[in-house]
Amino acid sequence: SGFPLYRASAASTADIGRNQALDENVGAVFPMSQLTSFRDRRVLITGASSGIGRALALELAKQNARLALVARRESELEVLAQEIRSLGGEAAFAVADIAERLEAERACHKLSEAFGGIDLLVNNAGYGHHRRFLDWDVDDMERMMRVNYLGSLYVTKALVPQMVQRREGWLVFIASVAGKIAPPDESAYAASKFAMVGLAESISLELEEHGIHTLTVCPGAIRTPFFDEEALQRMPPVAKNSMVSVESLIEKIIRALKRGDRELTHPAFIQAGYVVRALAPGFMRRQVRRTTMK
Repeated sequence: SGFPLYRASAASTADIGRNQALDENVGAVFPMSQLTSFRDRRVLITGASSGIGRALALELAKQNARLALVARRESELEVLAQEIRSLGGEAAFAVADIAERLEAERACHKLSEAFGGIDLLVNNAGYGHHRRFLDWDVDDMERMMRVNYLGSLYVTKALVPQMVQRREGWLVFIASVAGKIAPPDESAYAASKFAMVGLAESISLELEEHGIHTLTVCPGAIRTPFFDEEALQRMPPVAKNSMVSVESLIEKIIRALKRGDRELTHPAFIQAGYVVRALAPGFMRRQVRRTTMK
């Protein structure tokens, strides 16, 4: 499988202790991971025209960041850019479908050149549906993987080299709780978000020594246009009752970047489910079925 197996020993126990000490004193080994100020930071956000991406762009504009915006809908991008400029901020945008590799690369290169580089990349573009696997059109399932996962891969691949060259950069992956615990009626969406989480976790380890910090964000149900009428009708009561505002998520993302966190789940109580799934997978499976299947 390629996944290493480790045998516990006195030597490996000592190594664990040394590694923990290094992690606690990470500044002595790797460049600083906290993004304590957004002033004049060049931020590229995909899926910026609505929802989480739009809200994050406006908040970062208030904190004096320079915004590079990517989405498919030009009219919405123009409105957002004008709103940012009305706040006294700087904004540029590129229209692109990031599911198409060449479009994603062209948008990244255009905006990176316009700003002289990108400091913070937010991989936010994505969409989802609530449909039974047997009823789900394969073309849409494939499209979802291309947008949610491959789009993030294309954009990250295009921008990371210049961050490595500068030995400084931040990556944010807006994944989902569904990328940790897969619910029914979300097979294609969950698969794309599991892939995104895996990509983020792996490159976080690879790129840390090059000065690149990675934050994986796993939101639960957030009140945005992401949830259309179809999704709301099929959404189980437990999800509807736990929906939170997009503003609260943006606040948590900003705080996580300033603290140098590597992972964020919001609302935070959902993290308990990760522990239960690891320690008692059978129980967790029954709970998911009970609370999500009608």
